[in-house]
Amino acid sequence: MDEHDMTAVKSAADAKPATARKNPARTRKPAASKPKAPEGTVPPADPALVELQADVAQLAASVAADGAALATRLGGWVETPDFAPSAANLSHYLALRHRDLRLLQRRLMAAGLSSLGRAESRVMPTLHAVERLLGAVTGQGLAASASSAAQVEHFFAGEERIRQRADALLGALQETRPTRLLVTVPGEAAGDPAFFTELANLGVEAVRINCAHDAESTWASMIAHVEAAAHASGRRMKVMMDLPGPKIRTGALKTGKNGSRVFPESELAVVRSGHLDAAPRKLPATECELGQALEAAEPGHRVFIDDGKLAATVLSAQDWGLVLGIDTGPEIEGYKLKPGKGINFPDSDVLVPALTADDRDLLPFVARHADGVEFSFVQTPEDVEELQAALARERLEDWRSIGLVLKIKTRRAVRNLPDMLVRAAGRQPTAVLIARGDLAVEIGFARLAEMQEEILWLCEAAHVPVIWATQVMESLMKTGIASRGEMTDAAMAARAECIMLNKGPHLFRGIAVLEGLLTRMGGHMHKKAHLLRSLQSW
Repeated sequence: MDEHDMTAVKSAADAKPATARKNPARTRKPAASKPKAPEGTVPPADPALVELQADVAQLAASVAADGAALATRLGGWVETPDFAPSAANLSHYLALRHRDLRLLQRRLMAAGLSSLGRAESRVMPTLHAVERLLGAVTGQGLAASASSAAQVEHFFAGEERIRQRADALLGALQETRPTRLLVTVPGEAAGDPAFFTELANLGVEAVRINCAHDAESTWASMIAHVEAAAHASGRRMKVMMDLPGPKIRTGALKTGKNGSRVFPESELAVVRSGHLDAAPRKLPATECELGQALEAAEPGHRVFIDDGKLAATVLSAQDWGLVLGIDTGPEIEGYKLKPGKGINFPDSDVLVPALTADDRDLLPFVARHADGVEFSFVQTPEDVEELQAALARERLEDWRSIGLVLKIKTRRAVRNLPDMLVRAAGRQPTAVLIARGDLAVEIGFARLAEMQEEILWLCEAAHVPVIWATQVMESLMKTGIASRGEMTDAAMAARAECIMLNKGPHLFRGIAVLEGLLTRMGGHMHKKAHLLRSLQSW
């Protein structure tokens, strides 16, 4: 080996320790790896997920059984095959919501699964979807399957039913916003065809004629203007006609020591029509146009006048009427009694036919001209059946094509809503109107927000469209200036299929403002589901 070769060997030998010093880890032996599981074996499932899967499977089975029992009772009212799946889903929803699911929901959320919080329109499909996913993870029960187009369509079938039914009864939805508009027509519009043309041009889907006011000749002019506007605009607005129902209102007055004003901690007499002279001489008095309401009231029952502006309690019941003790009202100027103001008896079981003699007199005209009939004082399934029988007498061949709008404004109506929904929608197109003014007085203002949510959920479960009504954008309609509270209220109304607007000098501007608001909210929410469109503010 010559000198050149020796130099090369020495250089290589010197280089190795240097490398080892820089990277000492390379000189260590690799750590022993864990033995691999035999090929084809499955790792043990998480015990918590196994328990969760068993709980969901048990819930699905019990909801199916309880729902089937309820559907058996309700199913006898379903004469339209298209509504049978909706009645079944409503039954399953009631069975589901009779349970407290809050702890189960937290466990589902922690596992990255649906919390069941948006299952209204698809109860069993949601439960089965969660069950399948847990079965795939744990190897227990149902196996997961791919979401084919047919499965996705089946899962969202309830949403599609609501959309189709709302289009048919309340008018095809405009493309720009998620919610239809129903506008109450003022009496003076009967002589103003341009009013209806402007509504049509603004995209309003339906108009409401309140049959408590005006006469058939006036209504006929309004309907003729709707048809003319349809011809001019290429789109026809639906016509809803509102039956007045029984009138629980103040009538003639008798003044007291403070004239027609009453104050908190004072007393007021409420008497039968024609019995003002029977009231105590020193007390102010007002007639009540519905004697049955006075008969149903007992000492201790609450009474509200003029949408709750005056709150009172029954002190005594007499042959001629009631003596009330005033609990709350304007303290400084007092409340001025006026005729024609609504009276509510929330604690009294007022038994009065929802379909009055006056309503029956109106039905021949209404049944011939209306796309939908608004039933003002409906409280029981029997009330629904009575109106349906009356419509059948007017239009025997096709009465089922007339829409029926159930106005929910009393405690009894709320209690009986599931049965009324099936009795109505099982035979004809149906929607529910949340009459928030009367309902707030009946159940208490503090409960209104909760109850309007529950009605929305129940109707979604029955695949029945909802109309959000009473004082929507009222300040804007009357004064041209909106309040913060009513704008927030209108934004929440986007979850309903339709919003009812009352008349006002700034109606057209209000519609334009509402159009923009609803269009924006439609990108953020659908019913209870929050939609994650891209945020533009940040």
